[in-house]
Amino acid sequence: MNWKMESSTRFLFAFMGGFREFALRESGCGLKNAPVKQSQQVIIVGGGLAGLACAVTLRDGGWQPLVLEAGDDFGGRVRTDVMESFLLDRGFQVYLDAYPEAGKLLDLKALDLQPFDPGALVFDGKRLRRVMDPFRRPTHALESARQPIGTLMDKLRVGLLKLRATGWTPEKIASHPEMSTLQWLREFGFSEGMIDTFFRSFYGGIFLERDLRTSSRMFEFTFQMFSRGSATLPARGMQEIPRQLVDRLGSDCLRAQCRVSSLSRHGVALESGEALTSQHIVLATDATAAKGLFPAAWGRSPEWRSVTHLYFSASDSPLREKLIALNGVAGGLVNNVCVPSEIAPDYAPSGRALISVSVLGDRRSGDLVERVRQELRAWFGDQVAGWRHLRTDCIAQALPEQPPGSDSFAKPGFRQVDGVHICGDHMSHPSIEGAITSGVRTAHALMRA
Repeated sequence: MNWKMESSTRFLFAFMGGFREFALRESGCGLKNAPVKQSQQVIIVGGGLAGLACAVTLRDGGWQPLVLEAGDDFGGRVRTDVMESFLLDRGFQVYLDAYPEAGKLLDLKALDLQPFDPGALVFDGKRLRRVMDPFRRPTHALESARQPIGTLMDKLRVGLLKLRATGWTPEKIASHPEMSTLQWLREFGFSEGMIDTFFRSFYGGIFLERDLRTSSRMFEFTFQMFSRGSATLPARGMQEIPRQLVDRLGSDCLRAQCRVSSLSRHGVALESGEALTSQHIVLATDATAAKGLFPAAWGRSPEWRSVTHLYFSASDSPLREKLIALNGVAGGLVNNVCVPSEIAPDYAPSGRALISVSVLGDRRSGDLVERVRQELRAWFGDQVAGWRHLRTDCIAQALPEQPPGSDSFAKPGFRQVDGVHICGDHMSHPSIEGAITSGVRTAHALMRA
């Protein structure tokens, strides 16, 4: 039913006395709370990026969605906490400003995106080596060519790959032969030294795994995005992305701290005892929560990649550059180090530096902080002893697995099972772009129907 027919139907029900609106109930649903209606046009379960993108697209099309979020705030895995005037994103995340679908939906100017410089510092076991993109930083071309990170032929192959990537589209990527990223890099001709010192650490921070078992299509997509644009941080933290979508929706479309206990094509039941009916149900939670609510749509249990993330406060930045530092040697705990306050100064209070350290996997040992400090002394010297530990986040469900055969770029971005639309980055590809694309495509499918 389209929105004009729905409006006519509501008018008729109101005239006949059959349409009623319920007042907001005292059910513990805090934060942004919509008035409860006996029947909603579209109920979206899950207030992450996919659910919010779906809701904004529907709202812009004249529909009235209601987003139900179990947590205390919206944004899913894209969250930022404030601690002692530091902005602490939950895990190291960046926004790639070349994302096509996200760029259409978001107001990038309002996000005040702060870019990283196009390059990296690679620790080779002795010191940090600077490797810059010669296409964007030609003054560093000779310096980068001399660094012992891969061979000269490896660096020429990177340039060739950048040229090829300019002509790729998601549809073309979906038509490419699919294999692991490691196999793809080897077949392209990169040396084992280049793979081990650069690609495992750089894409380890993106894929959250250094084995490079991720689908080559995801590698091609992310490489193209880095080639077309920059990695960035919103000036006030990554949560500004979902917050912008929340502000576009308004309180009449949002209810937080509302946990759904069950759902069907006709409506949802909340743990508070409420039952809401709807013409359309969209399940936009993460894959594990979706399986728990709607097991009919899933086979085996979803698999996740985890990361342990540490924040430190320091009097000065150990990098003093808008770059990420990578672990280019095998072994060790640390995969990458970044100083977000170098990129976006508001991440730290005046006179302080915020240091971000990523350790792949779920590491919960009691001596983790000291082991990380000890390892980073080889990178940065004795200044590490003066760093004050702020927080450690163990994020067990940080990123969905995406092995070869997942066909992420060949999927429509959603599934419809027994009348329920399922969306999320697990229905597209695991990224901010994947989540937003999935939500937007789900909304368009509903409006076409």
